[in-house]
Amino acid sequence: MPDRYAESKPMTNPKRKREDWPPKMVVCVGTVVLREKRALLIRQAAGHSLAGRWSIPWGIVDPEEAPEIAALRETREESGITAEIEGLMGIQNLRPQGWVSMIFLCRHVSGVPTSNGGIETDQAAYFSLQELAALKEPVEPWCEWLVRRVLHGEYCSIPPEVNNPFQPLLAFL
Repeated sequence: MPDRYAESKPMTNPKRKREDWPPKMVVCVGTVVLREKRALLIRQAAGHSLAGRWSIPWGIVDPEEAPEIAALRETREESGITAEIEGLMGIQNLRPQGWVSMIFLCRHVSGVPTSNGGIETDQAAYFSLQELAALKEPVEPWCEWLVRRVLHGEYCSIPPEVNNPFQPLLAFL
């Protein structure tokens, strides 16, 4: 097996300036929201990086915002759905380097899938495996892979732990 970490950057960099500390990363969040045996997808509106493609609700964590709060906010903003986090499914390293995404498993609480009027999305809907297979429009490949895995039951999730030393912040341990 190749050593994926062989070309990792050293922990210290003598050229790093004081104002560059702490290092910065872009943290994205996404949700797989389930309702019965269907997963929520949104279609990105024109002018966005995934314009015309279906994806899970996702976005960037705002400064001083907890990732799980950002995930629920993005889901509500992009789809009109209020969801509840059931667990952290995992993380995905993204391109460009220095971007990472946290993916949360959620359950539908309330709302009807609706777009946000073309601001970010122009459509939102729940899809079964059969409906996803029949979809004639493009689906972002990673999101399609993820949703198929979840709908097939091929995933794990770590439930939130509210009884931790940093409460009311959640821990996923």
